[in-house]
Amino acid sequence: MQKTIVLLLLISGVANGQTALHNFGNIQMHDNAEIGFHINLINDGTFNQNLGFVGFFNPRNTLTISGTETPRFFDMEVDVEDNLELQVNTEVLNSLTYTNGHVITPRDTPRISLDFFSDAVYVFESNVRHTDGYTSYSGSNEFIFPIGDDNNLRPLITPIQNASSVFSAAYFNEDPNFPSTFLNPFDTSSFEDIISVVSVDEFWDFNGRTKTQVTLTWNSASNVTDLVDNLQDLRVVGWSIAEQRWLDLGNTEFTGNRSFGTITSDAFIPDEYDIITFGSLITDDELIVNNAISPNGDGVNDFFNIGGLELFNNNLKIYNRWQKLVFEADNYQNDWNGVSDRDFITSRDSRIPSGAYVYVLTIFDDNKNTSRTLSGYLYIRY
Repeated sequence: MQKTIVLLLLISGVANGQTALHNFGNIQMHDNAEIGFHINLINDGTFNQNLGFVGFFNPRNTLTISGTETPRFFDMEVDVEDNLELQVNTEVLNSLTYTNGHVITPRDTPRISLDFFSDAVYVFESNVRHTDGYTSYSGSNEFIFPIGDDNNLRPLITPIQNASSVFSAAYFNEDPNFPSTFLNPFDTSSFEDIISVVSVDEFWDFNGRTKTQVTLTWNSASNVTDLVDNLQDLRVVGWSIAEQRWLDLGNTEFTGNRSFGTITSDAFIPDEYDIITFGSLITDDELIVNNAISPNGDGVNDFFNIGGLELFNNNLKIYNRWQKLVFEADNYQNDWNGVSDRDFITSRDSRIPSGAYVYVLTIFDDNKNTSRTLSGYLYIRY
């Protein structure tokens, strides 16, 4: 009987030329109930105690779900040629079928999303059928976010969690320097020393309070060939809210080739980053050597710093003008402040005099069993 009442309401709406079913009351669907919406849904009442199937169908026009209250559907199908637009959160408890058209959410309002519960699944997503905007997931299972931008599906994947967590994500086929729905740009020339370059082709907005890894996907349009020659150097990078620059989020695993593949980050807290995308590590010939130090304790240039050196196994030697070794370190940690570790002219653990010195840095490539030596001048002034 409940199912019959709902169907009569829909038929009545269409017969009277109405463009929407406006729910002010309490609609409930029992097991095996089926409803087909060919007009818009405005939900200002209760519509979240549902089993059965709800479909949105229209071969010509856009349909919308709006209102002040969130509808929750058990099984849902979207077959709308000109897309189903969400103006209010819409929840999926069990399954969603992308048959035709996108589910579109307002990108300038990230809190409005298509929301999947813990065990919910979806099928038939593709470049022309996905969520164009924000999708959220609440649960502890691995979840592949069916997100894209226009006709470009670009999933983001979260792994199994230790406890139920909430994440949301959207994909933007945009240059981070010129984002369409963010107040400020994300300068791809501002990054920590170990990063060489940041993608200008795309990014994801990934949100959540739980520390997690994330897997990003790429295709030929991602142009990872512009970022790296070796996929081992590809990284997930994030725009740090605290530091206002791009930080390295790691590469724990990658699959595929430079045309199609995936990359998995280290664990991080999504809410500490505005957006994430692809970047690359510097190579040894891109190391940034600060060859003038003033180790006087004022907090400025107190240490001999080589940006990006922490990425490489290395050996550092520093010589004075008489070619006497004054300091040596394996896997140097950017922590030398002019104190000698040798007995020669000054006492061990004493500061060496101001002046010019020579550094010799050897970089080891364990994968190729080779090494490379770099050298130059270092100037010390107290």
